[in-house]
Amino acid sequence: MAVLVTGGAGYIGSHTVRALQEAGRDVVVLDSLEFGHVEAIAGIAFVKGDISDEALIADTIATYNVDSIIHFAAYKAAGESMHMPARYFDNNVTNAHAMLKAAEKAGVRRIVFSSTAAVYGTPDVVPVVETAPLHPESPYGESKLMFERILKWFDYAHDVRSVSLRYFNAAGAAIEGGLGEDWTVTVNLVPIVMKAALERRGPVEVFGTDYPTPDGTAIRDYIHVDDLSAAHVMALRYLEEGGDTTVINLGTGVGSSVKQVLDTTERISGVRVPQTLSPRRAGDPVQVFADNTTARNVLGWTPVYGLEEIIQSAWTWHSTHLNGFET
Repeated sequence: MAVLVTGGAGYIGSHTVRALQEAGRDVVVLDSLEFGHVEAIAGIAFVKGDISDEALIADTIATYNVDSIIHFAAYKAAGESMHMPARYFDNNVTNAHAMLKAAEKAGVRRIVFSSTAAVYGTPDVVPVVETAPLHPESPYGESKLMFERILKWFDYAHDVRSVSLRYFNAAGAAIEGGLGEDWTVTVNLVPIVMKAALERRGPVEVFGTDYPTPDGTAIRDYIHVDDLSAAHVMALRYLEEGGDTTVINLGTGVGSSVKQVLDTTERISGVRVPQTLSPRRAGDPVQVFADNTTARNVLGWTPVYGLEEIIQSAWTWHSTHLNGFET
């Protein structure tokens, strides 16, 4: 039996494909390659296509004897979603629902879903637990929450069990090398810092230096992509062992400030990161980090890597792949 990974040629998807391989799993990737790179999944069975194509989903499941799906294929830029909400609801909800319908009809009963901590919006309390109020502040976060709810009802009606993994801030590159993030399509802090350090963009804009934190900059929970990948494999095993539908936070449980990210990059790279200081952005919380107790207790998952390994692996990847997979 095989695992179908939708969006498996993308950043977190390709790392998870590698983790599944290392766990001895048969894997097939379905990806439109809008943002993915086939070079990231060399040697893996690959189907080019869109998750909205129910016939293609059904054919892929039958051809490769698929019994489980890990679903990554989504748009994920919260800022863009504020200006283009239809794009996010069309793909992250409508198209994902089409994929789920086809999978259910084909007999697939296990789904691991790449969700997001954006479903919480600005949390009232940190660390953030899974029972915290859900009030997404962008169409992106709303679209992820909507699909979580669809999954819940598919469990009720069709016994399609699922784990929705709510990531905090994915970062870094494969520790063993060869895989990393395409910085041309990301707005995340770590690749932006790398790009500035390597003179591929202007200075990093630091929004807010007067927060009530030890160094005055905002704090976020950065989690290494290899730790995220391992959690997906564990979530799949949890479902195979009869686990119920659930939602699980994935974070380290500690926060790192913007200044810590910059300082660590400068120390590891030996390069000064150009930066400008700007006022706080409206709506940016002081600090956000996860309570990962559920992940530890339910999946047996513990993050292995911290900020040091995130920055070291990102620097190694970006400094040797200035044009991403085209290098």
